[in-house]
Amino acid sequence: MFNFDEASHKSKEAMDTMLKNYSAVTKGFQAIATEAADFSKKSFEDSVAHVEKLAGVKSIEAAVELQTSFVKASFDKMVAEATKIGELYAEVAKTAYAPYQSALNKANVQAPQFNEAA
Repeated sequence: MFNFDEASHKSKEAMDTMLKNYSAVTKGFQAIATEAADFSKKSFEDSVAHVEKLAGVKSIEAAVELQTSFVKASFDKMVAEATKIGELYAEVAKTAYAPYQSALNKANVQAPQFNEAA
């Protein structure tokens, strides 16, 4: 027989889990957006400072050396930032998948195991 109280309880439990998960995923995306904005701001400030230094250079050799070091440093910072943001996205994915993983684990425990030899 269908138990309305149990169904209501399970429905409320599922909704609470979904809302908590949604909140955690939203916070993760906010952290990613903040990180990206901070990196963009810092990158712009570094570029402005570089152009100011470049404007004061007296020789082509010094300009090439300054530009080379700036590009190398910028590339290294960009790779580090991409790695950091990639890790943040991985955490968001893990957070989003967590409720489904526990449900799948419960289903696997409750499902009968089939013997392949039979």
